[in-house]
Formats: sequence, C-alpha cells, structure tokens
Amino acid sequence: MASAVSDEEQKYHSAIINGVRAEVDKWRSLPSPNDWGVTPETARLLQHWRHHPFSGVRPFFCQVEAVETAIWLTEVAPTRGRMAQTFLDHLASSNEDANPGLTRLALKLATGAGKTTVMAMLIAWQTINAVRHPNSKRFTRGFLLVAPGLTIKDRLRVLLPNDADSYYKTRELVPADLMADLERCKIVITNYHSFKLRERLEVAKGTRLLLQGRGNNALDTLESEGQMIQRVMPELMGLKNVMVINDEAHHCYQEKPVKVEDEDLKGDDKKEAEENNEAARLWINGIKAVQRQLGLNRVIDLSATPFFLRGSGYAEGTLFPWTMSDFSLMDAIECG
Repeated sequence: MASAVSDEEQKYHSAIINGVRAEVDKWRSLPSPNDWGVTPETARLLQHWRHHPFSGVRPFFCQVEAVETAIWLTEVAPTRGRMAQTFLDHLASSNEDANPGLTRLALKLATGAGKTTVMAMLIAWQTINAVRHPNSKRFTRGFLLVAPGLTIKDRLRVLLPNDADSYYKTRELVPADLMADLERCKIVITNYHSFKLRERLEVAKGTRLLLQGRGNNALDTLESEGQMIQRVMPELMGLKNVMVINDEAHHCYQEKPVKVEDEDLKGDDKKEAEENNEAARLWINGIKAVQRQLGLNRVIDLSATPFFLRGSGYAEGTLFPWTMSDFSLMDAIECG
C-alpha cells in the first residue's frame, strides 16, 4: 500500500527535478549576463565558476549545476512566470507538509561529487550579495553548518575564509577582488548533538529530591533554548536571517505523525529506527530553535541519499520532496 503511493510520488518528483534541470539548462545557455535575471555579483561568480582558467581542479559540472539550481530558485524563478512558479509552489507545499515553518531545499550529490566545494560556492554567493545588498532578505552572511559527527565537522574547516586550506583561495572559487567581502561572513560549524539542552546545574539525585520538596514540581536545571543558541553559535547572535547548511542531511527530518501501514518493526530494526528518529528529532528541533531565536533565510540540505529512513513514518527510501537537484551515482560513474 505505502510503496504504491510512493512510486507515484517518486515519478511525480522525478518530473519536478527534470523540469527544474531543463529550465536551468535553458537559463544557463542565455549568452548575455543582462538576461540572467541575477545580481551583478551573482553574474560575476557564475562567469568565474564557468570560465575561469583554474590552475588546479576546476569545479565539476555537477557542483556548478547544484549551485545554479539554488541561484535559479532564489533569484530567477520568482520573476519567470507560471512555469517557474510551479516549481516554487511545489517546494513551498512539500515544506509545509513535511517541515512546517521551515524552508528547506535539498541538493542530491553522489558520494565523491564534492559537497564541500558546493557549500563553499553557496557561502560565497550568499555572503558577497549580502554585503553588497544589505537590505535584501534573499541573502545572508551568517551560516550554521551542521554535521552528523566530529570527523565531518573537522573536515568542513576549509569553509572558513581564514583557514590555511580555505577552498576559496586554494581552489580559486572566489575572484581576488571579492575576497574582502567574503571575509565578512560569520560561520559556525557544529554537529547536531550540540543542540541537546545541557544541565546548567549538576545536582545529585538525593539533593534534587530535597530541593523539589514534597510537591511534584520537577526541578528545571536545563539550559533554555536561548542559552543553547548562545553556547553553540555566539558568533551568529545579533544576525537575522541565518542560512543552515546540513551535511549528510538524510539524518534530519520530522517524523510523520501517522505512520505507513506496513511498518511494524521488531528487534534490531526497531532499535535502529528509534535511534534514527531520536537523532532526527534532536537535529530538526535544534534548527527550529534557531528559527525561533534568530530567524532563518533557508535550510540547504546536502546528501548523496536524501531519503527518509526506516521508522520516519514515510515509506523507507522515499526521496525528500524538497529535493530540486539530483546528480545520481550513475551520472557520477559515467562522468568518472
């Protein structure tokens, strides 16, 4: 039952992704930057990524295409009439269903396609525009990068403009004269575990019972949401409109309240599903806390597998419906 519905949904969703890709292809082929419908800063970056004589590895087509998709949906589609509006409506309604209150956009990139480079390009595009257009709500210079573990968090240091191995310089992703603007970004790299509210007061069990007294009032010693934000991302306090970039984003979802019918899990499968859901809950609730405390521009999800996990309430393996760009494993193998 669940998988039949899912097949139909997947076909519809593939049509959406292919439709966006076709529109981005047409837009990319327009010869004059004056016809691109983007800011001069965005046009400059696009020309750089497409045509600069890179001394090392040039950005792969799939990396540029993923960033172009985000740019097209943000800057171009809102002014491109009914066809483009269809895709924006799809994105809005799939978020309303699955992530109420959040605007998420997933970019699917096969393993090895270089998600970190895509993150660097997204940060450059957003920051340089935010600095040059400070009143625009479409752009931000504040970024929260969320990873599922410490090793990935450490690997993302290359996204800090002042890091010795910063991708903006070592991979020549930003023209030299725009680097000063880029350096005004504020970036916090964390892992989702940091969203867990911590004890402000270490109280022994006996003392806790004593302090609670005879009433049943539990002693609240956990930090508040605002205190958690202050601890995890002090650099972003005072900035509004922060962009969240989720790495390995398939671990971040909101459970569906009504589960699919065929999901009666037992044993290890049930335990794994419960662990997945607990992690997902902590991750998505942390992002919602940032939304409430600071305000969010958008959440960009990067993953080779942006699919719902078993136990999420959705049919296992269903593609996140807010996925708008897909560079698949088959594409990656064909491209070498």
